[in-house]
Amino acid sequence: MKNFIKENWIKILAIIILLCAVLDNPYGYYQFLRWSIMIIGGYLAYLSYISKKSNWTFIFIAIAVLFNPIIPFYFSKNIWQILDIVTAVIFSYSLINNKNK
Repeated sequence: MKNFIKENWIKILAIIILLCAVLDNPYGYYQFLRWSIMIIGGYLAYLSYISKKSNWTFIFIAIAVLFNPIIPFYFSKNIWQILDIVTAVIFSYSLINNKNK
């Protein structure tokens, strides 16, 4: 139960960080976003893996890779805004899907 609550709060935090990225922020915010979403994606991939939820494991790994700041992907600001919103929707869906089980 404790992991369930922690996992949900982490997803909510990720959703907030991603939706705030649509606003006009300084460059440092986007670096913070990349690091935090990469770490959150990796952590949630690990939790999904140990829970034997292989679909979510691959989805969260893909999110961690997409947002990684070490070997970054370069897209225009418009593309990143779309990716931020889509990723927030994925986190939201995983949150709702997790509550239904």
